[in-house]
Amino acid sequence: MRSKRLAAACSALAVLAGGLVTAGVLTAAPVLADHCDPAGHSRQEQQNAGALAPPDPSQEPDAQPEEEPTGEESQDGQRRRPTPTPSEEAPPEPSQEPTEEPTGDPSASPSASASPSPTQTNDECADLGPFVEDFVNIRQVPANGNSNLFGRGGSFVSQCGTNGNGHNNPDNFIVAPGVSNGAHHLHDYVGNLSTDAFSTDQSLAAAGTTCRLNDRSTYFWPVLRNRKIDANVDDPDGNVGVVLRPRQAIMLFRSPGQRVTAMPRFLRLITGDAKAATNGGANARAQWTCTGFTNRITTKYPLCPRGSQVVRILDFPSCWDGQNTDSANHRTHVLFPQGGRCPAGTRAIPQLRMILTYSVPTGPSYALDAFPEQKHNPITDHADFANVMPDRLMSTVVNCINRGRRC
Repeated sequence: MRSKRLAAACSALAVLAGGLVTAGVLTAAPVLADHCDPAGHSRQEQQNAGALAPPDPSQEPDAQPEEEPTGEESQDGQRRRPTPTPSEEAPPEPSQEPTEEPTGDPSASPSASASPSPTQTNDECADLGPFVEDFVNIRQVPANGNSNLFGRGGSFVSQCGTNGNGHNNPDNFIVAPGVSNGAHHLHDYVGNLSTDAFSTDQSLAAAGTTCRLNDRSTYFWPVLRNRKIDANVDDPDGNVGVVLRPRQAIMLFRSPGQRVTAMPRFLRLITGDAKAATNGGANARAQWTCTGFTNRITTKYPLCPRGSQVVRILDFPSCWDGQNTDSANHRTHVLFPQGGRCPAGTRAIPQLRMILTYSVPTGPSYALDAFPEQKHNPITDHADFANVMPDRLMSTVVNCINRGRRC
């Protein structure tokens, strides 16, 4: 009788435990960020379920950068999105007079072309992007550039910080003026403190700035996100994850290969194509690398070794038509130099290069904010600039470049 009672008790406990396990399984669904981690999806996922991510060099036991840096481093319909996700906490902002120089002067025209977006699938995240094919081990990228990101000759760095004040919005007053959420992805801003969808020359000139020497120019680019963290999941445009603030943001003005003249005040510039994944690569200017490997430039998201950081390089056109501060497509008034020289009928102006450096999660688990149909393809990297420097400061920039000084 005692043994029968004991058996009955054990059976009841087993049933109870089974119920608890079942309840746990039903309530422990994966969080969205884990579900949408790029490491788990490929463009051929339906045909090749379980495709492996490219090897992550940061997991190599003794991985070290192959080259050390040398020298001195110094677009639109209307729709509101939820409040932007706060940026991940970053360490104290580095000195704006960098003590070591990044390495690599990449070609202005990356060799890789935009890849087509995948077709829709039933998985809410399998079609979100990016995909494992969008990442590459930086060691597998052949050396294809000079190791000096600052280039030769004179230059000027406008010291504007890394957006520690959290100036973010999904607007673009250059491409979609007056349209809230015209970009459908979040931008980081440095420089002018007032920039939004409704900015004008007058409002920009009257605002404060994060830059030194009263540079009220506005510099902005799409944010990078850590896709391993469950955040911003209600975003209508699929920009999931926690914003990563740059560890360093260098606003560098340099020579395009010849003597330069001053930019006109309120000149507006764009670089890259936010829709390159569907438009094709004609206007794409994405350049990615890793610290210590900056003579290796790729249009894919780089996987960097342990101790190395991700770098975005955004070069702007620098051959001005001499008349217009903007154009209908925001491109034809300022062209890119050809063979280090500006085309006939244009004037060389200081070339803006943004150098953005990030600490990212290990593996293929970070991504740019992007228009939904672009699937967070890295080829869509782009940036915008409007010159609101005082004339005297612009004269200083020109003199530093033309006299071969680094200012």
